[in-house]
Amino acid sequence: MARVVHFEISADEPQRALDFYANVFAWKARKWEGPQDYWLLMTGEGTGIDGGLMQRTAEFPPTVNSIDVPSVDEFAQKILAHGGKVVVPKMALPGVGYLAYCTDTEGNIFGIFQSDQAVQANDCANPNS
Repeated sequence: MARVVHFEISADEPQRALDFYANVFAWKARKWEGPQDYWLLMTGEGTGIDGGLMQRTAEFPPTVNSIDVPSVDEFAQKILAHGGKVVVPKMALPGVGYLAYCTDTEGNIFGIFQSDQAVQANDCANPNS
């Protein structure tokens, strides 16, 4: 069974949002070392999930949950077959894995995430990867 494993929050002013979540919930943040501005959020120990925070863009909603899948390609096909859409194609997250953003039949956006620490930045140069 696929589970929600990560959430993302977009913010107009990332530092202001980071301060808010640190002050209100005592979440810790660490800047990701990847190619874009992104902060990893640690929400605590035990039951629950961690997430990320990034600069808000027009096409990205305020909060997104990502679901762990064994294959982004396989689940993208399942999503399409059942009336959903892939709205941001599979992308490589170097040292992390692959991610694509999709919508369900109601237009809700969510991510599908395939863990693979061996992924390199150019691993999605081929659309069939």
